[in-house]
Amino acid sequence: MQMNTPPRSTIRLTRRGRAALIAAGAVVAATAVAVPLLSVGGGDGAAERPASLVIPEGWRSGQVYEAVDKALALPAGSTKKSLSKARLMLPDDAEGNPEGYLFPATYPLREKSTPESLLASMVETANKKFNGGQVTAGAQRNAMNVYQAVTIASIIQAEAATEQDMGRVARVVFNRLERGMPLQMDSTINYALNRSTLNTTVDDTKIDSPYNSYRRMGLPPTPIANPGEAAMRAAVNPTEGDWLYFVTVKPGDTRFTANYQEHLRNVAEFNQNRRKASPEAGTGSGSPSPATG
Repeated sequence: MQMNTPPRSTIRLTRRGRAALIAAGAVVAATAVAVPLLSVGGGDGAAERPASLVIPEGWRSGQVYEAVDKALALPAGSTKKSLSKARLMLPDDAEGNPEGYLFPATYPLREKSTPESLLASMVETANKKFNGGQVTAGAQRNAMNVYQAVTIASIIQAEAATEQDMGRVARVVFNRLERGMPLQMDSTINYALNRSTLNTTVDDTKIDSPYNSYRRMGLPPTPIANPGEAAMRAAVNPTEGDWLYFVTVKPGDTRFTANYQEHLRNVAEFNQNRRKASPEAGTGSGSPSPATG
């Protein structure tokens, strides 16, 4: 577990913003799962094109690209290569990277569907969801722009064990930013390493990446996943509280605290439960970060 606070360097959260940050950067977290396609049955037993493509909350862009390739029966890598032709309506801050804007939903697959058309539909849906009055007003109320809110929502989506925890995870993020503390979220390291695991080591926290929120202050340079509506609501309406740390000690038991010593006790209990469940988990080299489990 990394306990030290790295050196600080700051920028404004927004041009008018009040929180100190470092811009850093690129992709997080959901465990790779089988692509869930809703398909129509073929009466003669022949394989038919799926009727719909389901994008789950928390998938990274790479998972979305792979799902589109499979849904359209295209060679691996085709969808990613199509990005330059897709003309996606992304915010300027995204610099052409659709991470965070491939909105989780069910998309119909038509005869003329292409990677470009599907990605454009996802981004169009995201813009409708994210640019509404409540989201924009909530982002402004918290002194950030919508892209920064999507980035925070992606971290919430990756870190919160349940939808009920999302508001409190959001508050931990805001409290750390406002205090000039590093986020120290393991999900951002998982994104940098293109993996999903609870076993974050001290060496992992030293990697040279703009997504390493142990070594770099502020938000990562892009979202780390594609968040859903619940995570977005939490990002612009964080629950009131003074929490700075949290860890899921066991399923259904996520503990939030502002007291570091209490957090260490919670982490020790997490490690004890983990070793009981899986003795090969070791003695704590992969224990949760100071911010999160």
